[in-house]
Amino acid sequence: MNIGLVAHDSKKVLMQNFCIAYRGILSKNELYSTGTTGSLIEEVTNLTVHKFLAGYLGGEEQLGAQIEHNKIDLVIFLRDPFSVSRRDPDARKILNLCDNRNIPVATNLATAELLIKALEHGDLNWREFFK
Repeated sequence: MNIGLVAHDSKKVLMQNFCIAYRGILSKNELYSTGTTGSLIEEVTNLTVHKFLAGYLGGEEQLGAQIEHNKIDLVIFLRDPFSVSRRDPDARKILNLCDNRNIPVATNLATAELLIKALEHGDLNWREFFK
């Protein structure tokens, strides 16, 4: 499965901790991320992450293009709902694309853990039929 990983600045440490905790599951999949988040994940997990540009340089748009072409199967986007950013339209676009393409998406730790456990148990194998 191809997993997209994105985290707002205030959630990057949380994303690192999530990836450390679920390294075993993540290592069996292809990981895609915006540049800064991907680098931080690689630093603490030694996982290989296909990195797009940093989010503020268009990385969220690049990830969105992969979602639009149905090349991402699961997105974990740890976002800070209280931070107002000029990149908010890109974040909303990613969420809208996931909704449109029936791609499971988590925006908080609780849902991310549910999705990663579902992935481990094979509950997301139906995504293979969408490709």
